[in-house]
Amino acid sequence: MTSWYLDNVRVVGADAPTALVIRDGVLQAPGSDTSGLERLDLDGRWVMPGLWDKHVHFTQWAIVRRRLDVSQATSAHAAAQIVAARLVAEYNHSEPLIGFGFRDSLWDDHANAEVLDAVAPERPVVLLSGDMHACWVNSAAQRRFQLSTAGLVREHEAFALQMRLDREAPGDEDVAFSSAAADAASKGIVGIVDLEMAQNLDGWAHRISHGLHAFRVRSGFYPQEFDARIAAGLRTGATIEGTNGLLSIGPLKLITDGSLNTRTAYCHEPYPGTSHHGDLTISADDTAQYLSRATDAGFSVAVHALGDAAVTHALDAFRDTGAQGSVEHAQLVAHTDLARFRESGVTASVQPAHLWDDRDATAKHWHDRADRCFPFASLRAAGAQIVLGSDAPVAPLDPWRAIAAAVHRSADDREPWNQTEALTRAEALAASVDGRSLQPGDPADLIALEDNPLACTPEELMDMAVAATVVGGEFTHWSL
Repeated sequence: MTSWYLDNVRVVGADAPTALVIRDGVLQAPGSDTSGLERLDLDGRWVMPGLWDKHVHFTQWAIVRRRLDVSQATSAHAAAQIVAARLVAEYNHSEPLIGFGFRDSLWDDHANAEVLDAVAPERPVVLLSGDMHACWVNSAAQRRFQLSTAGLVREHEAFALQMRLDREAPGDEDVAFSSAAADAASKGIVGIVDLEMAQNLDGWAHRISHGLHAFRVRSGFYPQEFDARIAAGLRTGATIEGTNGLLSIGPLKLITDGSLNTRTAYCHEPYPGTSHHGDLTISADDTAQYLSRATDAGFSVAVHALGDAAVTHALDAFRDTGAQGSVEHAQLVAHTDLARFRESGVTASVQPAHLWDDRDATAKHWHDRADRCFPFASLRAAGAQIVLGSDAPVAPLDPWRAIAAAVHRSADDREPWNQTEALTRAEALAASVDGRSLQPGDPADLIALEDNPLACTPEELMDMAVAATVVGGEFTHWSL
């Protein structure tokens, strides 16, 4: 392993140029012995700790990058025309056509089987919703995959279908993984928390042991793997042999409600004009039992809770069991629950790019509670620890989009949405680095930037040029 003397660097947030010493993959104290080090002049570039994405479904992200993008469709019929055009262009009609990204919550027409059947009467078509909580299938796909219905399938059946598609996806999955990993490294990613539904630990161990060293991975898991991980003697934080310390065990993941796009996020008040509160997919008692068992076995827990009632149930379970972990999404939070994150030591793991995607859906379906959506500043003011992620493939695996969305709460020409709930740039960056601050003894996981993220334009922040990414003292991205 090469050891480095990085000269002429400007640490983000500091005043004067300095140097960094990396020996055996670890940051050394200023003034340390520099003998035997490779000198690299960074020419005044800005350096900061490397970025983490705390919520990724990496297999789906790697594969979805090769699928049909229907995210720009503004109606069911428009999405069907995108499908029709792809069918004309492709020659292999033996495999299902898989697309992603539709958001039907704002459409005036309906995502039913008839619309897809009109353009694809024989070939199976499966379109994954932008939030991944629903799949839109034609009749041929219903028959092929033996689904309960054609048209929209939601939540558990949709998740099961997505896992099956991932297993049966055509193409070279390893190539897809390598491409996605290299892209992540080019954006400054040094670590991810992978919350893939399919069993992912063995796959990561194989890829990393065979040379995929792009970033660190904390491998989360779901209840169906609980017994196996306990039997293997694993616990959160344990590292996997043969992976050079890059792969470790992440949290148990529970999904307790749905999403806004599918109108299944579980809320205290019904959706306007209906008696529907959304779906609680795991009861409060069962959630508490999972958290209690996880705590006894040494696992932290990541609880998907998007609606405010689901958040309340999750916080109740953390309080009652003493479990450690995070509430994932916390997209809608009751005022009375803000301080409970700090009181129970629960992390608010949020995905700021979702506020860009869900702004119009919120105005339509949660207009009576929109002021409580994505309450980043309120959570921080109440003492909550906040970490940022993407939820890729729901949003791109791009930490700069998350940072920019947390700071500038508008993706278009409209005024920022609830700008009082924005994070400062320093706060958003701090929420993206896994608690690191380039201290001696820390792993040498860092990035060099062409611009100062604390002072650049909003456009430069979102499209930040990363000159280099370093993981454990090894360069994983280089454009110097």
